[in-house]
Amino acid sequence: MSERGLIVGISGASGAALGVRCLEACRELGVETHLIVSKAGALTLAEETGLSLAEVNAKADVVHKVADIAACVASGSYPVRGMIIAPCSVRTMSEIATGVTSSLLTRAADVTLKERRPLVLMVRETPFHLGHLRTMTQLAEMGAVIAPPLPAFYAKPKTIDDIVDQAVGRALDVFGLSWSATKRWGVTKA
Repeated sequence: MSERGLIVGISGASGAALGVRCLEACRELGVETHLIVSKAGALTLAEETGLSLAEVNAKADVVHKVADIAACVASGSYPVRGMIIAPCSVRTMSEIATGVTSSLLTRAADVTLKERRPLVLMVRETPFHLGHLRTMTQLAEMGAVIAPPLPAFYAKPKTIDDIVDQAVGRALDVFGLSWSATKRWGVTKA
């Protein structure tokens, strides 16, 4: 495993497969993962993926309880490469933007920003209203990367899994992690 792990957060927004696939991709890449799942995220995981929380937890190297604000990833002194929240709900996004955090998920994101480490938010909502857009602008100004999981049609996806893999791969690019499932513009596979 790499010396600097990645925090993976899963909130209650639709798109739980994004977080699961992110854990699987990091395992393939040899990157240690620290998983935090919100209460709503656990419900969405079961509903959308059919996986139990225990099955998802088994895909991570370290699992933190969402209420454990004393966890190592709640401190800027703990060395990680950054954090991804996949999917990221509007509620989670809004808590991070205000700095008024109520769980380890949003506390770890706040710490990631204050330490100037990459924070990728795979925001799942549509359509966005002006408040959502202003919050995303505020977060981008604070250093976060807003990466809604939009399909890349040039990759010619044939399944939902193809769309998920492409979105996750592009998000992992922010951390300098090049995952083989990511299709690149102008690059053909032999």
